[in-house]
Amino acid sequence: MDLKEIKAILKLIQETDVEEIEVEQEGRRVRIRRRGHQASPSAAGLVTPVPAARVTEIASSAPGTRDTTNLITVESPMVGTFYRAPAPGADPYVREGDKVEKGTVLCIIEAMKLMNEIEAEISGKVHSILVENAQPVEYGQPLFLLEPA
Repeated sequence: MDLKEIKAILKLIQETDVEEIEVEQEGRRVRIRRRGHQASPSAAGLVTPVPAARVTEIASSAPGTRDTTNLITVESPMVGTFYRAPAPGADPYVREGDKVEKGTVLCIIEAMKLMNEIEAEISGKVHSILVENAQPVEYGQPLFLLEPA
């Protein structure tokens, strides 16, 4: 898939009511999702809140691993670079053991020079942070384990 084909897909999305499209061709996959609102400025650059980070519940744990029964996994809603803090040298948004409310910013994922805030979808406690600062992340990659309140 070349740039011309991707531009054609973007134009198609702009001209229709399609919210998201995923195209796979010759082992390469492109997913394009329409944003529901405009970005707003922040100290870290342009920030777009991402209200729908994929959240899945872990049903049980494997033998010989930490017990993760009843923990909620917060997954990356996009491909990008994971940042724990709003700026280099700043305190991280959350640490393991912190209590969070629904809507609390957990991290930022930078994608195409846009800073996307990833928010908690539930109230609870940060059990584990699964990604290192400034590490590339993939769509659907687990970022955090949360204990529901």
